[in-house]
Amino acid sequence: MSEKKKITIKALRPTRRELLEYIHFGIDLYKGNACFVPPLIVDELATLNPKSNPAAEVCDSQSFIALRDGKPVGRITAIINRDANRRYGEEAMRFGFVDFVDDAEVVDALFDAAIAWGRDRGATAIIGPMGFTDMDHEGMLVEGFDEPGTMATIYNHPYYPKHMERMGFAKDVDWVEYRIKVPEAIPEKMMRIADIVRRKLGLRSAVVKSRSELKKKYGREFFHLINEAYADLYGFTPLTDRMIDHYVDNYLSILRLDDLSIIVDGDGRLAAAGIAMPSLTKALQSCGGKLLPTGWFKLLRAVQGKGVDVVDLMLVAVRKDLQGKGVNSLLFCELIPRFVAHGYREAESNLELEGNENVQRQWEYFERRQHRRRRAWRKEL
Repeated sequence: MSEKKKITIKALRPTRRELLEYIHFGIDLYKGNACFVPPLIVDELATLNPKSNPAAEVCDSQSFIALRDGKPVGRITAIINRDANRRYGEEAMRFGFVDFVDDAEVVDALFDAAIAWGRDRGATAIIGPMGFTDMDHEGMLVEGFDEPGTMATIYNHPYYPKHMERMGFAKDVDWVEYRIKVPEAIPEKMMRIADIVRRKLGLRSAVVKSRSELKKKYGREFFHLINEAYADLYGFTPLTDRMIDHYVDNYLSILRLDDLSIIVDGDGRLAAAGIAMPSLTKALQSCGGKLLPTGWFKLLRAVQGKGVDVVDLMLVAVRKDLQGKGVNSLLFCELIPRFVAHGYREAESNLELEGNENVQRQWEYFERRQHRRRRAWRKEL
């Protein structure tokens, strides 16, 4: 039997060439896997480069790649979110963007390098997979390996959780996801609740006629609403003004107005918002995450909803003082008829904490199945 070649761990510089090697390994590892959804490469480049990621103002990070005989066999990004550590009163490091071949030697070398980096900066625990902020992908898949992923979630091979347990990591928290059948009409009980909520709380749907109006009138307010609504969720840290400007400029400009609902109070103040998108799963799989030569056209068609019968529920946020009062029913009463008219047959809930009862209750009106589960792991150092 030939001896295994030595593993080399390389700390990446944020150059385009080195980051592309890092990103392409995370895609090539899943070649031929029908459930894997590649990320948009241009977005990954922007996220992993501190010069272009606004989260760098509150995060320190270092990406590592494992090489054997000069070929990539693993990758990991170590992150210290200083805001999160202040918020939660700990000295933790995160790991994210992690992928590896099924080889304990490779996995151990990757995590050893990341942990050594974190310890040098005072870390006493490691958690993940998590990103720089809550807007990044998080959670390792532990159930649902035979289910196609979404653009908002991580896919990983079934052997990943086994290595985490082998290294002494334990569950910190789980998220669940649902595949929901879009009903032909608004459920009667939901409609009754929406009518009561609308009259009792003086809420109404806001009319938005263009993306530019959306950005100008509600863009920053929407992300401030997220900061308020998500404040108590696992691992969340408030988005800074620079991050908010980045998300307003890069994401709100591509939304279909028919796939969002904005609820305001009597003073016109934002009360709740729901943002959905046509599923980009098939388009991203078809183009391999590349915009050129034809990826941009496939993605544009998908963003416009052409030929797509699945809708991704990306974000739902309700103002703190209105949570638990049935406001979600207003969002869905507006969106369901639009989903039906567009031809969406099913919806993906994407991540929700398994213990978030308010979110869980909103699905009781619909035919659904819990089809994926993912986990944040933790290990004390």
